[in-house]
Amino acid sequence: MLLNQLILSFLLWIAVPVEIPTMEKSIDPVVLAIDSGSSSELARYFDSSISLNISGQQGDYSRSQAELVLKDFFKKNPPMGFSLVFKSENNPSTSSYIGEYASGGGSYKVFIKANQQGSQMKVYSLEFVKA
Repeated sequence: MLLNQLILSFLLWIAVPVEIPTMEKSIDPVVLAIDSGSSSELARYFDSSISLNISGQQGDYSRSQAELVLKDFFKKNPPMGFSLVFKSENNPSTSSYIGEYASGGGSYKVFIKANQQGSQMKVYSLEFVKA
């Protein structure tokens, strides 16, 4: 009887997957959101407030305000491609990235600053500067 209980416990332990939380330390979801022009997906990775600069119009915004500003930017400048050209991930808590954003309205250099908060990267500064 004890052997049957042990076997059943072992089979249940194998059959029930245990989800281990993963650390989202990668900037990849942010890159994909910019590449697709999805302001709502991009805003998921914003800190509660963010410094935003779009072609010289600079300000500090809440996550939802920044999402609206970027929605307008992506509408006026639909993405044709985005790629990272530089990564600085030396500091374990703060990272900086430079990318190139191509759209029908022109090319932009994109500067991203993010930090690790708990298990996720949060963008606290984002700049689109016309190239």
